[in-house]
Amino acid sequence: MDITIHASFLPHDDPDASLAFYRDLLGFEVRNDVGFGGKRWITVGPVGQPATSIVLTPPAADPGVTEDERRVIAEMMAKGTYGALLLATPDLDDTFARLEATAEVVQEPTEQPYGIRDCAVRDPSGNLIRIQERR
Repeated sequence: MDITIHASFLPHDDPDASLAFYRDLLGFEVRNDVGFGGKRWITVGPVGQPATSIVLTPPAADPGVTEDERRVIAEMMAKGTYGALLLATPDLDDTFARLEATAEVVQEPTEQPYGIRDCAVRDPSGNLIRIQERR
């Protein structure tokens, strides 16, 4: 079987702040930006990796989500426990230096006991973004 990861979904509650984070801060390219019904779905991805994307979606946009579920999703996003993403970079210190000026820092670069070095920040919607150093 030949299967690849094509896209992953992360919720966003502010499309302009999300663009500033993913495009302007992380350097991802915008591949699509679709508006419908007052909401925006924004597809971004790392330059040079056209087969891998992140779709930034309005939370609870599915019509099958109940009002109680929408409330829980909003609460989890506010706490930063709803969405997460793991990225990698060859220079963690440089990446962290650029992020710490504008992003909410969760963890400074740290050698983990399980053999990786990583840091963590939150994007503007509260999603946990962990970045590990490629060795």
